[in-house]
Amino acid sequence: MKPYTTQEIKNAMRLYAVTDSAWLQGRELPQVVEEAILGGATFIQFREKQLSRDEFVELAGKVKNVTDQYHVPYVINDEVEIAKLINADGVHIGQNDKTLTEARKILGPDKIIGVSAHTVEEAVEAEANGADYLGVGAVFSTSTKQDAGALSKETLQAICDAVAIPVVAIGGIHAGNVWQLKGCKIDGIAVVSAIFAADDITKAANELSNQVKKFLY
Repeated sequence: MKPYTTQEIKNAMRLYAVTDSAWLQGRELPQVVEEAILGGATFIQFREKQLSRDEFVELAGKVKNVTDQYHVPYVINDEVEIAKLINADGVHIGQNDKTLTEARKILGPDKIIGVSAHTVEEAVEAEANGADYLGVGAVFSTSTKQDAGALSKETLQAICDAVAIPVVAIGGIHAGNVWQLKGCKIDGIAVVSAIFAADDITKAANELSNQVKKFLY
């Protein structure tokens, strides 16, 4: 049995926070993750590209202690074996990472597996192969992924129409443009710098959470 039901995963998409310590200006990641959750973050993805494996495992475990405390779903970006090692709630994989079938074999049936999708075809395939949710983007141009061109609103809507699993929009989203996603049938937004680069992380998360609530529900 999954630790989170499909409906709980869907609800948790509302404000999906993706970590990146590059924005923290010396602050400790477990602390700022807690601040984000207190502000309204409903899902946490651990995505750290500049760490050794040992550092990655240690820090991912510390963040898991925080997400466990608040019963917030927690997935690891790309690193399927590490997700299993620290008993994270699951993993998020891209189109070029370990395949969904391989990830499911390693993690078993009870873990959450999210997949990045950029087209209707990728979205439908991911759902057919057992993905629990989709991360779709980049919906706006973003400095986090320099090679990610912005996805059209029409494509985002088409993906949402084509699948039954939850869809979270990602890429360049912040408080000033989030309203442009109204009507796209997404289940929530995923952000990096809009939360973790903020001086007041709890306030930034709360502002985004309130805005998303208004047009999702």
